[in-house]
Amino acid sequence: MSEFTYRTYQPDDLAVLQEITALTFGPVSIDRNMESILGPFGSGDWQNRKTAAIAEDCRIQPDGVIVVLDRKSRVVGYVTTRLNATSGIGWIPNLAVHPDCQGLGLGRALLEHAIEFLRMSGMQVAKIETLEQNPIGQGLYPSLGFQEVARQIHFAMRLDRVEDEVSE
Repeated sequence: MSEFTYRTYQPDDLAVLQEITALTFGPVSIDRNMESILGPFGSGDWQNRKTAAIAEDCRIQPDGVIVVLDRKSRVVGYVTTRLNATSGIGWIPNLAVHPDCQGLGLGRALLEHAIEFLRMSGMQVAKIETLEQNPIGQGLYPSLGFQEVARQIHFAMRLDRVEDEVSE
């Protein structure tokens, strides 16, 4: 792991973070699930919406975005965080590692950096979410000390089409 270094996000990193996002989030994206079931919607696809969310994470909490670089100083992964001083809850909304570098422990290391950032920022609780279809997250997060506290079910429906039948 010494071949990798970690640092805080810089604005020039955004395009690479978005590229990594588009490459990795497909199997674990709520928006992709909705598109698969409901068909296309909006002015882009799930990748457009997810990469826009990463840009928003970087805008809102740039000092809480940690990137990992390989030996050639290329960004190969990231984790984003958000702070809520009122609640004392730090949120880890996004984590991604380039497919070529997965399985090397970088996700775990990025989460450890994020947890330390949250701790040093005065947060009392760290929160992270995953989908049922993400077995990696379901194994990784508890191994770092996270405990499951709730499950949520997402529902969606088309509003721009009249359906032939609505089930009751």
